[in-house]
Amino acid sequence: METLEMSIEEIGAEHFSASKETPLRNDAFIKSDEEKIKTITWHFKEIMEALGLDLTDDSLKGTPARVAKMYVKEIFSGLNPKNKPGIALFENKYQYNEMLIEKDITLYSNCEHHFVPIVGKAHIAYISNGTVIGLSKLNRLVQYYAQRPQVQERLTGQIAEGLKEALGTDDVAVVIDAVHLCVASRGIKDTSSSTITASYSGRFQDEGVKKEFLSLLNSNDALNG
Repeated sequence: METLEMSIEEIGAEHFSASKETPLRNDAFIKSDEEKIKTITWHFKEIMEALGLDLTDDSLKGTPARVAKMYVKEIFSGLNPKNKPGIALFENKYQYNEMLIEKDITLYSNCEHHFVPIVGKAHIAYISNGTVIGLSKLNRLVQYYAQRPQVQERLTGQIAEGLKEALGTDDVAVVIDAVHLCVASRGIKDTSSSTITASYSGRFQDEGVKKEFLSLLNSNDALNG
């Protein structure tokens, strides 16, 4: 048993995941959101009581329900496919055939190994194949995949695949630069490091296109880059 626990801890510390899809049971959505909130409320109350907290205190007595609602309706709402944002495409009337980049998209997710935050920025780009997507939808797509227990590698791939599916093109790039609080606030407690992951598809696999994309990301003034 001790060996098994050590193995699990070591795997978690290395942020390893063998699955490209978020691991979900087949019955993940049998319960309604309200039923899930009720169940989580009970279990989180048990956790707090096990820690020795006094849930009769005015500051704490509502915490189990608040946490449960936050889990289901907010920070893990991306687990439910019904919350996937609708993507409306528009004709590329301006005939803009260069890469379009949305950079510095604020990203909040949670590490699936310790359930503590991953905080960072996502930078995404695509080259139109005849249609374009509203800029706010790019942010919503990032948020949807971020709002579930994650590892950064999987999150990067899911955003890329979601964007390719929505746009009907493989010409997509995604870069994420994030801080993991499971590294910064526990364990090694390194507050200075960040993790960078990237996905390049279609024309972005060409070294020249990739170099242009990265150059624009790193430029303070893209017009002069």
